Amino acid sequence: MSVRKAVPAAMRLSWLVLLALIAGEFVTDLPGPGWTTTFLPAMVVLALMVATTTLQARAAAPRGEPRPPVEVEPPVTGRWSALNSPADKVPSHGTHVYGQTYAIDIVADPETAEGEAPARPAFRWLWPLFRRNSAFPAFGAPLLAVADATVVTARDGRRDHLSRNSLLGLLYLMFVEGNVRSILGVHRVVGNHVVLDLGDGTYAVYAHAQRGSLRVKAGDTVRAGQWIARCGNSGNSSEPHLHLHLMDSPDLDDARGIPFTWRGVGVPANGETFTVDEAEARIAEARPGDVGGAG
Repeated sequence: MSVRKAVPAAMRLSWLVLLALIAGEFVTDLPGPGWTTTFLPAMVVLALMVATTTLQARAAAPRGEPRPPVEVEPPVTGRWSALNSPADKVPSHGTHVYGQTYAIDIVADPETAEGEAPARPAFRWLWPLFRRNSAFPAFGAPLLAVADATVVTARDGRRDHLSRNSLLGLLYLMFVEGNVRSILGVHRVVGNHVVLDLGDGTYAVYAHAQRGSLRVKAGDTVRAGQWIARCGNSGNSSEPHLHLHLMDSPDLDDARGIPFTWRGVGVPANGETFTVDEAEARIAEARPGDVGGAG
């Protein structure tokens, strides 16, 4: 087992040991809470978790000079905005784990008439705590293949939860949901997702897809611009959006990130809006050899 796979496994095991210690304190007759029975082991486990998290990030960091960006097609059409972009910092999400060194998040940001409120609800400090996914224009938007590719992984079935775009909702996501999902594994973190093999040792992952929306399955071949899923809010997601990154392995626990650039768009910076003409997707979808169907 490689270091990149062993480290996250050790981190999950550490979390399970800590939770077992806490549960044992309430269901056994051991004396406590005491220094030797609970507190000291818990501190050891917490220290181990910090160490494994650091090692995991270091193990997943790209080595040597960055590869030249791989040019692919945009994964959406219409008007969108970028968040957590590698155009502003690397690693874009503050960590190299899961091969997301050069990851990007994008949210649908359609234009509105002058004087109208933006279609995408803004972050609120206090209220409402949560919003329904239907309030966000990204929810249900088509996600398109960025290149001719083979489907390696297509996982569905995770629920689309309410938004977490308030202060309390975001704290809950970061410190409760996020940690629980990390314990359970990366597939819980990315939610419903698709991994495409683009060839030449390059893979693309689409995270947080809408439950029941996948139009492909493992082994299918797809063409650039083909509709493969819908944008959702599954996994570790604060609101409906697409998280996409390129990596050097189809195994998220064992992957290192690869830079990308979108043809005709480049790499949009944080807060930058970009528009992709829908005609481009129609042209790609009309090409022969496409595989898919209602998902």
